[in-house]
Amino acid sequence: MRVWTLHLALIAALFVVQFLLSPYLATQLARIMVLAVFAMGYNLAFGYTGLLSLGHALFFAAGMYAAGLLARDQGWTAGPALIAGIVAGGALAAAIGLLALRTAGVSFMIVTLMFAQAGYLTILYFGRTTGGDEGFTVPAASRSLLGFDLSTDGPRFIVALSLFAVALLVSLAVVRSPFGRSMVAMRENEERSRMLGYNPFIVKLAALTLSGLYAGAAGAAYAVMFGYVGASFATIQYSILPMLYVLLGGAGTVIGPFLGAALMFMLIEVATGLTSAYLFFVGAALVALVLFAPKGILGTIRERWARWLP
Repeated sequence: MRVWTLHLALIAALFVVQFLLSPYLATQLARIMVLAVFAMGYNLAFGYTGLLSLGHALFFAAGMYAAGLLARDQGWTAGPALIAGIVAGGALAAAIGLLALRTAGVSFMIVTLMFAQAGYLTILYFGRTTGGDEGFTVPAASRSLLGFDLSTDGPRFIVALSLFAVALLVSLAVVRSPFGRSMVAMRENEERSRMLGYNPFIVKLAALTLSGLYAGAAGAAYAVMFGYVGASFATIQYSILPMLYVLLGGAGTVIGPFLGAALMFMLIEVATGLTSAYLFFVGAALVALVLFAPKGILGTIRERWARWLP
């Protein structure tokens, strides 16, 4: 019960916090929650299954462009556009997984990076439709969900929190299920898992597809909530960011991706106000992490004091 209580308490705390923050900070927290959903998906693939991918920006962009293009060109509202984005991210992850999972380790990382770069170049090539580097804005008329205008602060925060809550609780249920245990088995010892009767290819493909569903949901939500779609979200930076969030918060922990996303977002916000060389502070934080908490913040807490944390 304390595991579920902890995660439900986090959701309740975020709901209360919105009434204490200024509209600007509430919007930034909504952005953090959307990016945390992206990082949760990455955590399912990397933290729990051991799949080190550098191609997750492609799944994020797939969800974003699916939702954004359908909203702009077909007049879809936020609800159907979100569903389309989730399907696009999951379908693309499954298709790429069928090919990329024939490799392992560093080779898998390179193959996923190549697919992501190909996706980025495709977006630029079809610039007349996608907007290229400049991107495009999502029409205000399409940014409505159940009658609520997602361009306003209150509804946007509630939708971001709802998405985050569903993603968090589903992630918790998955990692505590028999399938979640098989994911961890693949990470720890794939050959022994095979001897026990598991099919590593099927388990890893399912984990990567689920990860793509999360990434697509985050990309679609970003498009309809913040009203912008651009090729910059398909660059290598957005494949590295969720990895940094997971490493900082704690790989293989359910709340870790949110904690990492929040801390990294705040660090970059503060650093950019001080200097244009904000990446120096990011690098210093990562060096400190490697030296003093190599398993991330929550990973270290779990190892030393709270072994019950999932």
